[in-house]
Amino acid sequence: MERPTYYHSVMLVKEKCKGCTTCLKHCPTEAIRVYGGTAHIIKERCIDCGACIKRCPYHAKVAVTEPFKRIQDFKIKVALPAPTLYGQFKGLSDIGRLLDALIAIGFDDVYEVARGAEYVSQEVARRVAGRKVHNGMPLISSACPAIVRLIQVRFPELLDNVVDVISPMEAAAVAARRRVCQNMSAQPGDVGIFFLTPCPAKMTEVRAPQALRHSNVDGVISIMDVYGMLNAQIKKARHFPYLQHAGALGVAWAQTGGEMIAVGEENSLAVDGIENVIQVLESIENGDLSDLDYFEGLACVGGCLGGPLTFENTYVAKNRLRKLTERLPKVQAPEGEERELDREDLRTQQLLQPNPAMQLDGDFSVALQKMERIEQVLADLPGLDCGSCGSPSCRALAEDVVLGFAVELDCIFKLKQKIQQMSKQMVDLSETTRR
Repeated sequence: MERPTYYHSVMLVKEKCKGCTTCLKHCPTEAIRVYGGTAHIIKERCIDCGACIKRCPYHAKVAVTEPFKRIQDFKIKVALPAPTLYGQFKGLSDIGRLLDALIAIGFDDVYEVARGAEYVSQEVARRVAGRKVHNGMPLISSACPAIVRLIQVRFPELLDNVVDVISPMEAAAVAARRRVCQNMSAQPGDVGIFFLTPCPAKMTEVRAPQALRHSNVDGVISIMDVYGMLNAQIKKARHFPYLQHAGALGVAWAQTGGEMIAVGEENSLAVDGIENVIQVLESIENGDLSDLDYFEGLACVGGCLGGPLTFENTYVAKNRLRKLTERLPKVQAPEGEERELDREDLRTQQLLQPNPAMQLDGDFSVALQKMERIEQVLADLPGLDCGSCGSPSCRALAEDVVLGFAVELDCIFKLKQKIQQMSKQMVDLSETTRR
C-alpha cells in the first residue's frame, strides 16, 4: 500500500531546537527523532496532536494556523467559536457578551460549535442505539481528529468502529453557511467560515479531511491569536440573544465526558490524555472491553480545554465552564421544522483509510524478516530507553537500524563499548610492538 502524505499543522522551528530529546518521550506515534543536534518530525507518523508543542521547553514546536487577517478574504465572515473559548475569560458570566465581542472584532455572524455538538450528539445516540456492540467492540467517537489519526496509524483494525458522524465543527459550518445564505441572500462562495481552535489537529482536519471530500470550514484561527482582541472587547460588549442558542449539553463538549453525557449512553467510557487513550484502545483491540457500547477518546488532558492553543490553565477553564453550564438549559438541538441540519448532513462522506506509516514493509514475508532482525538488534541494546541516541526507545532505535535510518553505534552505550574495545586493542598492539 502506498504511504499517504498529508498536510501538517505542527511544525518544527529548527533555529529554536536545542536537541534536548524532551519531545521524544511524549510523541504517541514515535514521529520524532533527534539527529545532528536537531529534532526531526517524521511527517508520515505525525498526527498533529500537539503533545510536542506542550512539552518543548524551547518552544521549537509550533502550530501553523490561519492569520486573523485571512477573514478579510471573504465578503461575509462567520465565526465558529469552539465551546473551549467560553472558559478562557475571567469573570465571563454571559456567553452572549463573548459572542458579541466576536462581532466587534470583525465577524459578521457567529454560529456556536456547541450547537453543532448538540446535533452530533443526537446522531451518535441513534448510531449507538441501533448498533450497540459492533464486532464485539464499542463504537468510537470521531470528534477528536488527533485520536482518529492515531487509530489510522496505530490501530487500523478499529477504523470500522469509528462512528460515521462528522465533527461538531463541520456540523456547525454546514448550518452556519446555510443560515447566512438564507438570511443575507448570499452566495456560498461569499461566506467565509472560520473555526476558533484550541488545537492544531483541527487545522489539519480542515486542510486534509479524512472522512469528508472537502471541509465545510474555510479557515482555522488559534484561540491564542484572538484572545487579546476578545478580552479587550468583552467588557464593553452587549448581550445579543439571537447569537446564543446552545445549551449546557453542547457547551460541555469542551471537557472530558461532555460528549458522553450529551449522547446519553450510560454504558460509555470517556478518557483523556493520549497515553491513557492508547491504553484503552489496546484493550478494545484485544477484546477486553467487549461489554462497552461507546468510547470517547480525547488527546488532551482535560479534553479540548487542555488544547495547546488555549490561553487559560486547563483546570481554571474547566471551573469557569462549569459555572457557565449551570446557568444554561439542558436542551438538545431542535427537531421538526426548526431543525437546521438533516441527518444526511451529519453523515461522513468516505471511509477512513489506514495509514501504514508504522508498517515495516508492505510485503508480509519481508516484514517478518525485518521483525526478526529488529529483535536481534534489540537484544544487543541496553534496554534503558534513554533517548540519547536520538530515537525514543531502544526498540525504536532497533527499527531505525533495520530500516536504514540509524546505526547501532548511535547508542552511546554501544559506542562506549566500541571505544573501550578499540582502546584495549590499541594498548595490546602497542605492547606487542614494544616487544
